[in-house]
Amino acid sequence: MGTFENESDTFFLTIPIKQQKTSLEIHAPEQSVNQDLVIEAWLRTKSKKTQQSYKRDIQRFLLFVAKPLSKTTLVDLQNYQDYLIKLDLADTSQQRMLASVKSLFTFAHQIGYLQFDPAKALKLPKTKDRLAQRILSTEDIIKIIALEPNKRNQSFLRLLYFSGARVSEICSLCWCDLKVRDSGGQVTLFGKNAKTRVVLIPDKAWQELISLKQLANSDEPVFVSRKGKGHLNPSQAWRIVKAAACRAGVEDKVSPHWFRHSHATHALENGAPLHLVQQTLGHSSLAITGRYTHARPSDSSGLYLKG
Repeated sequence: MGTFENESDTFFLTIPIKQQKTSLEIHAPEQSVNQDLVIEAWLRTKSKKTQQSYKRDIQRFLLFVAKPLSKTTLVDLQNYQDYLIKLDLADTSQQRMLASVKSLFTFAHQIGYLQFDPAKALKLPKTKDRLAQRILSTEDIIKIIALEPNKRNQSFLRLLYFSGARVSEICSLCWCDLKVRDSGGQVTLFGKNAKTRVVLIPDKAWQELISLKQLANSDEPVFVSRKGKGHLNPSQAWRIVKAAACRAGVEDKVSPHWFRHSHATHALENGAPLHLVQQTLGHSSLAITGRYTHARPSDSSGLYLKG
């Protein structure tokens, strides 16, 4: 079990040794080496999907400030924020880049590498909530699925909608993750923050899914890659969704995540309890799920005006 300590700008990784009263100390006299260790440890707390973009964000920040984390001040952070604004980046991009930096400083402070967290006072830019623009109508969903000529792809699209799962969760499924139920089946999903959840699938989607198995073993992928080896890659899944949406005449730049948004919205509109949608989608709080009720309200005060 390793611990990080910060004493006189010297970084220690202390590893207890069994049956000894002393401990092994690995000294890293170079501040830059210490910082690299901290960044590497921080990246390991993130999902593999986001590690690459987070790493790029931090490299860009360090290149701008040209000083170690331990010497960075709130003014440096605010100057970096001004720099991003001048680059005329999208608000969402600015927010992500700054959120990455704040996350790293929080981690470095938590493990004792930094005595203070200067990024704690940094305010992230407000961004427009575009959720309402990324919700497909029930008619569009039906058309997108129905017009897909490939059987595997059609089953993929249907499962994407009825499970409300993330594309990475669907792509990583093996046949052992599927179990039959009285009126359909269930799928065990392993997703964000290493959380496992089980969702029920209606009979039509389940029968379509099971028909793909044929002679596959339980540890083989449900959705096989185009080359027939390994799991379907999420990037290929994006292309499947994009082509299917185009085929159905949907002009928006539809991504697999739009199916997840649509699942939540349609389920709530049809009377599903908020906590059930939260559980199905694997949201960490009801507040996150509640965004869908605001994105597609069933009533508004403007409807009560005359004129």
